[in-house]
Amino acid sequence: MPSKTVEADQQRKLEGLTKDSPMRLRMESFVKQMQQEVTSALEKVDGQATFKTDRWTRAEGGDGISMVLQDGAVFEKAGVAVSVVYGMLPPAAVAQMRAQHPNIGKTDEALPFFATGISCVIHPHNPNAPTVHFNYRYFELGSDEKGEPLSWWFGGGCDLTPTILYEEDAVHFHEVIKRACDEHDPRYYRDFKKWCDDYFYIKHRGERRGIGGIFFDDLDDKSADELFTFVRTCGDAFVKQYVPIMERRKNMPFTDEDKHFQQLRRGRYVEFNLVHDRGTKFGLLTPGARVESIMMSMPLTARWEYMHEPDVKAHGRLMEVLRVPREWIPA
Repeated sequence: MPSKTVEADQQRKLEGLTKDSPMRLRMESFVKQMQQEVTSALEKVDGQATFKTDRWTRAEGGDGISMVLQDGAVFEKAGVAVSVVYGMLPPAAVAQMRAQHPNIGKTDEALPFFATGISCVIHPHNPNAPTVHFNYRYFELGSDEKGEPLSWWFGGGCDLTPTILYEEDAVHFHEVIKRACDEHDPRYYRDFKKWCDDYFYIKHRGERRGIGGIFFDDLDDKSADELFTFVRTCGDAFVKQYVPIMERRKNMPFTDEDKHFQQLRRGRYVEFNLVHDRGTKFGLLTPGARVESIMMSMPLTARWEYMHEPDVKAHGRLMEVLRVPREWIPA
């Protein structure tokens, strides 16, 4: 755990930043501020539990803050983590990135990297209330003779995973993030909504993890300043996306069958994260990987049943949109 002196030095480093400050510092400052805002909002919704703060350091370079709330009145588990990591990225991980960043030359050697971001996954007790996820991150790879990165990019997004489908919740979630996207580019919501539907596809099940939102990665087609502002707008929209839904659903009555189905859907959540998720794979490939932080997204409880078939009457509408994504609002 960092000493109080180290923490004070880190805080001073992030104070007084301007638009001319290095992007890595500006993004670090943003994700740490967002972590505090989101955890504060979630504690108010829960009304009982508070977040445990776990500050950690990485021997290879970097540190992070994982904040986790468990067994609250409303949330079974909620995690909001920020990380600032750097060091040398092994060739296997570099090779995964070359397809999207051709300016990264083929190499059998490790390259210097920097990554910072925020990740959040929230699993409520009540099956009427949806699980939610967001992640916003910034990455640099390699270094030229001036110390500038050979490649840099932003990634992230948000998505909603209900157990019981309430169409007004889906519309609200998408409307808020569409407004955030439209502030920056009229193509963003349409393109990133489709990217989200395609990305969160559990191929071996033939269904999506949830009802989508937006997803983007390797974003470097505009100036770093423009893309940073876009990422900030999306991040700032999260509380407006999710808290009104939770306030509507957190105290609704539910049946044993609803809870049973929630456990099965959480099993699908776990399957996607372990089999397909790029962030999980990258984390586990990174030297000095902190497994507790990587697996923070997992629910406390989940269930797998052999040859389970969902009740068409109770859950058919949800399964329909998981198999064939819907356009919740006009793009």
